[in-house]
Amino acid sequence: MKITWSSTSDILATNIAAIAIAEWQHWPLVELLWPYWLQSVIIGWYTRRRVLSLRQFSLDENTVVQPSEAAEAIKRQGAGVFFLFYGFFHVLYLAILVDRTDYPATPLDLAVIAALGVAFLFAHRRSYARIIESDRAARPNILAALTLIPVMRVVPMHVTTIVGLELGGTGAVILFGTLKTLADVLMHWIEQRMTSAPTAKSPE
Repeated sequence: MKITWSSTSDILATNIAAIAIAEWQHWPLVELLWPYWLQSVIIGWYTRRRVLSLRQFSLDENTVVQPSEAAEAIKRQGAGVFFLFYGFFHVLYLAILVDRTDYPATPLDLAVIAALGVAFLFAHRRSYARIIESDRAARPNILAALTLIPVMRVVPMHVTTIVGLELGGTGAVILFGTLKTLADVLMHWIEQRMTSAPTAKSPE
């Protein structure tokens, strides 16, 4: 398995920058969740684009679906289900963040959150370009697995919004930021492994 360390370093750098800025600005944990929410939305957007751009894919470990009208319908259905499921949770998270953010953000805070969002966008865009190149090199992946990875990335944010926001303080910011970073790197590693190891071979 080949690991692309440049994209992994992008993930580490943007996450570490977010934690460092949160500490520098003395952000409460809820404010750190805003750029992470933006990152998660970006991941969902690119995941949907990836599903729709697949030329061939697998429904299980042995069956490769070749380009056809039926394959396009399956991709659109898969992307639609993912969008509804993923989008529902992010609307819920957004409502929680809006409700728990009970103080006016300063212009600097808004600028920093926007800047972190842009950094996450460029980091994932770079990773997406590599993934699409690999997908088009005849490496069919299981469709359901491709949409499962970003859903798994939601788990740390889900745990924090339910439990972590009650903790508060510097320790909570560092703990959640570290948990989120580890989850991002792990999911990225799994994604690269899936991409570099075809699930099935195309028929001759």
